[in-house]
Parts: sequence; C-alpha cells; structure tokens
Amino acid sequence: MEKNPKRYATFPPEVASVAAARRFVGETLRNWGVDEVDDAMLLTSELVTNAIVHAGTEVEVVCEALPGQVRVEVHDRHQARRIPIPGDQVSGRGLLFPETLATSWGVTYGQGEKQVWFTIPGTSGEKQAPPPPSYEEIIATPRPSRPTVDQLAHRTAQTAQDALGADCVYVLLTEDDAELVLKATSGVRPEGAALELGLEGAPVGGRGVYADLGGSPYNLPALQAAGIRSLVTAPFVVDGRGVGLLIAASRDAAHFNEEDVEHLQQVADRQAPSLERARLMELERARRGWLGFLAEASSLLAGTLDQQMTMALVAQLIVPRLATWCALFTVRDGGMALPAYAWHADETMVADLRTMLDMVPQAPPPAEPGPWEGFGPAPGQSPMPATAHRVTGDVAHVFPLLARGRSIGMLVVGGPKGARFTRDMLELTEDLAGRAALAIDNARLYEEQADMSRTLQRSLLPPDIPVIPGLDLAAVYEPAGGESSEVGGDFYDVFNVGSRWRFAIGDVCGTGPEAASVTGLARHTLRILGREDYSIPDVLQRLNALILEEGPRARFLTLLHGEVEPLPDGSARVTYATAGHPPPLLLSPAGTVDGDAESDLMLGVFPGAEFSVRTVTLQPGHLVLGFTDGVTERRNGDRLLGDDQGLERILAACAGLGAGAVAARISRAVRAFSTEPSHDDMALIVLRIAE
Repeated sequence: MEKNPKRYATFPPEVASVAAARRFVGETLRNWGVDEVDDAMLLTSELVTNAIVHAGTEVEVVCEALPGQVRVEVHDRHQARRIPIPGDQVSGRGLLFPETLATSWGVTYGQGEKQVWFTIPGTSGEKQAPPPPSYEEIIATPRPSRPTVDQLAHRTAQTAQDALGADCVYVLLTEDDAELVLKATSGVRPEGAALELGLEGAPVGGRGVYADLGGSPYNLPALQAAGIRSLVTAPFVVDGRGVGLLIAASRDAAHFNEEDVEHLQQVADRQAPSLERARLMELERARRGWLGFLAEASSLLAGTLDQQMTMALVAQLIVPRLATWCALFTVRDGGMALPAYAWHADETMVADLRTMLDMVPQAPPPAEPGPWEGFGPAPGQSPMPATAHRVTGDVAHVFPLLARGRSIGMLVVGGPKGARFTRDMLELTEDLAGRAALAIDNARLYEEQADMSRTLQRSLLPPDIPVIPGLDLAAVYEPAGGESSEVGGDFYDVFNVGSRWRFAIGDVCGTGPEAASVTGLARHTLRILGREDYSIPDVLQRLNALILEEGPRARFLTLLHGEVEPLPDGSARVTYATAGHPPPLLLSPAGTVDGDAESDLMLGVFPGAEFSVRTVTLQPGHLVLGFTDGVTERRNGDRLLGDDQGLERILAACAGLGAGAVAARISRAVRAFSTEPSHDDMALIVLRIAE
C-alpha cells in the first residue's frame, strides 16, 4: 500500500448520498486492510446525515491512511451553519457516536467550508500472521468490548436502508414493560420527522407492506405530516417472542413490494439475537447499578435525623437520575397532603415549581402509585401560568409515603413533555419512596422526642436567673452531646426565702425520664420546704426520705444546697451543705481558691443520713462556684480536667471578673479540654458578692 494514501468522493445533498458515502468508506477501508470498518461506516453515516440536514450543501468525504490509524473527514460548504454538539435537541444523537467509537474527533473550520473528522485504529502495512500467544498473554488480554444496543441498532438500520433503498429506516425495540421505543434511524428524515412519529408504544405487529399507509397500525397523521407515503415492516423475533420492529419508510407511494418484506425480514432475523442479547446485558447492568444506587440512598438517608434534610436528600437522589423534578408532600391536620419540599433539575425553576405546587388543591395522599392527576389550580384560584408545563412537563407519577402502617404523605416525580417512565424506573422510585417514608418518619419521631426532651429539660430549670441586690449571679447548663434527645440529670435553682436566697446544684444518677422524675421531685421539694423555713439539714433529710419512698424506680442524687444572706455592711453570710456532691470553691479577689475536701452521704441511699453545714462570711469581690462532676471529670485520654487541681487553677485566673465572665471562661475551658464530645451534663452556678 502506498504511503499515507488518500481517497476522495463528493456526494450531492440528497437522501441516497448517505448510503453511497457509507459504501465508499467501507470499500476504501477494506482495501486498506482496516479492521474497524463497521465503526467507520456508522460514524460516516451519522456525519454525512448531519451535514446534509444541517448544511444542505454537497458533501465531500476524505479517507486518509496514517501510521497506525485512519482519518475520515466529512466536509460541507456551508460555513455559517454550526455543527450540532452532542446532546443537541435539534440533531438528536448524531455526534454522540464519535465520543464512544472514535479514538479522536473534532471540527475544523476553513475558508468557505467546515469539516468534521474522526480517527480509528488502522493498519501500518501488510498484515503478517502473528505468533501464537503465550498463556500469560491470553489471560492478560482484555476481552473486547461488546457493541451497545444503540450501536447495533444503528448498524441494523443502515444495513436495512442499503438493502431496500429506503429514505429512512426505524429500529424500535421493546423495553422491559413490553412497549416499543425508537432506538435508531438511518437516512435523512423528512423535514420535521423527529422522534415523534407515532411509533413509540405501537404494537410489535408482523410483516407487512403499507402502500399509501393504508392499513398501517401507526399514527398516520404524524407520519403523513413527516412526508412518509409508504412503509414496510418486519418484526425482530427471538425464541418465538417479538422483541422489536424494523420499519423502512419512503416518501414515494407504493415504493415497497413483497420482495422487500423478505429482504427486511432477513435483516431483522440476522440482527434480532444480537440486539436482544445486548439489551438484556444492558438491562442487567442497569439493574445492578440501581441496586447500588438504592444501597447508597439507604446509607445517606440513615445518616440524618433532620426531617427537612431527609426530604432534601430524597429529592436530590431522584433528580436528575430518575426524574426532572420531584416534590414531597406531608400529611398535616385533617389528613391533607401539603407540599413540603420541591426540587428541579434546572435550579432556576425551583421557585416557580414551588409556587405552582402551592396552587394544587389539598387532597389526601393516594393509597396506590399511579399517574398524578392532581396538578391544577384549586377551585377559586387563578389558572396556572402559561409557562407551567415548561416547568413541570406533562408527565408525572405519584407514590404514597407509607411508614409503620400509616400514610405520612406522598412523593411526586415528573419529566418534560413527552417523557416516558419505564416500568423499571417506576418500580425503583416506588422502592425508594418506601425507604424515604421510613427515614422521614424516623426523623419526625426523633424531632418530636427531642422537642419533648427540651421542653421537659426547660421545666426542670428555673425560667430565669433572679436579680439579687448585692449579688452578681450567673448559671450555665449544657447537656451531654449538645443535641441529645435524652433529658439530662444535672440541674440548678435559685429562689427567695424571705430576706435570704437559697441556691442548689445537683446531679441525678443517669439520664432520661427516671432521672427527670427525681430532678423534678428534688427541685420542687427544695422550694416548698425552703419557703416553709426548714433549715438546710432538715430539707436534705426530708428530701432523702422522699427519694427512698420512691423505691427501686428512684435514682441517687448528689446535691449542694445553700443559702446566701446579704449583710448591712455589704458582705454576705453563706451557709451550705453537700450531700455526696463536690463542695463549692471560694475565690478571693487576690486569686486565692479555698474549698472543703469532704462531703456527706448522697441522697436516696441511707434512711438515717445526717447532714452538716458550713458557714462563711464573704467580703465584696469574693465568689462561690458550685459545679457538677461533668466539669471536673471532663476527659482527655487518661487525664481529667479536675486532676492536680485543674479547676482550681482555672478559677484562680478569674480573679476580678464578674459572675457571668467566670461562668463563661470555665465552660469554655471545659469544652476546650478535649475534642471528644462530652458524655456527661455540665452545670455551673456562680454567686459573687458585689463590690
């Protein structure tokens, strides 16, 4: 073969040129010993079709043999026309094929012309018989990639067009729901003959010739409007079952005869097994992918207990994988489904989608999945805007959200005008709706429980910190985990008893409802007995008896309970007792920290427990710090914050600060001591004698 040979051919802008260009490329490449002839012919057919349809000029095809590859160029003379890009809504699938079949491709503009080119593997010289491969080479050689359904369908269409001289050939295959779907065309479709020819959803049917479209089972007005005058059909049959339909079309009446039926059936019979095998393999790969998708979706949904976040995840899992837009409705009072979240593949349309969903009449969610009939304005409302279908399309399906045997809402998915949801897609969405319903209900239950816990926790703490003449007062409470739904066991209180003020800070063993019941009992008992003028030891003894009377359901309680009495000279007398609780720390303005080393028995253990009191007089600038063990037992590895008088050192550095500043600095130090989340509640109370 001559070095870098080139072959040229020019074709007029007419239907027959597509097949002629394909034959030219096929014959040229076979003469050069090229293996990938079928791929090159398929690409040539698509590029010549695009050139004739979009440029309308004569087309020149150039084949050039290069070292190790072949380059094919398709030139047209209409420089002003742009070449359609992959996915272009005007051109359909045309240039998607170079992306998958060619080793490289591109578009080049020149003076007065434009060319689209591609390269495929070629041959560098005369072929020689290769030596037999070794075992290692055999097992290391990758298996050749199998052609896709689309590639096989396009080759089938081209073969049929060459055999019958048709203007256009359509290949329709059954999807998993047994409906026909257009997979490929060959030839230049008549003006306006896009994919809406009334062929999708048509019966598989049998062989036949339809002159002037008489007796055709297809959408005649659409075909006639596209310029089609006659058809010949042949089914794809595998194991006695129709799996598709091959249709050749002509703009001439009575173009086909019975001999054409035989030729078309031969093409269909040869290609049917390969098409069905490729379809089933792609379906199996898709199903495996959907299983992975469902597993990923379940994992994501299980990772949040925020209801709004869960709905957002559901919508963004569905869009754009399964639908163009998605809306979730939740059941509110009266059993009506109201829109709660919406998402659209085009983010600029999300606001319009939400506006239109708000106009939908309220109705109970359906009991079964199906087409959604509810899109429309409620009675008395203005009609939907004229652009509504631009946002929502005209295809939508609804799926009930069922969790724990009851309806909690519905999921609606939609696609653009003419969109089609296959049975696989609908079944997958229904499966996802079931998982989403359970995740949304779990998030709802968690939020309700967390809200109840927060409400109960607030009821166990004083509504506010009182203003006490002569005293600067601050308190801090932080539950373990920050957002835990469990009610904590720590509490504090400050209340008036005549001219004096009682304070308390306690820690109930454990968390949850049982701990909350002891906390409520302790807090109200302290207030009632204190205002009856019982002494601090008497209050602790009676509270101890009440807890013991609760029996096994009661929890142990550690408690610091004291009293502050402002004195005329500006000082204050502080009397306190500790029941198994860390004693308070006393801070002087000079930074000296003092505190007791011992504590009496905790409450709820021994019936005859007795409690002693300590009384100190504090001058202006002194303060008392009460705290729970969530402060001193904050852990960082093997170290505790309270080790080696760690809290005392932090407090000593707070000399001269107000009560609020002291409380804030200590709580910050506790949080900063470890990066791990705290597993215990923390409570602080600071009483400072005003200067």
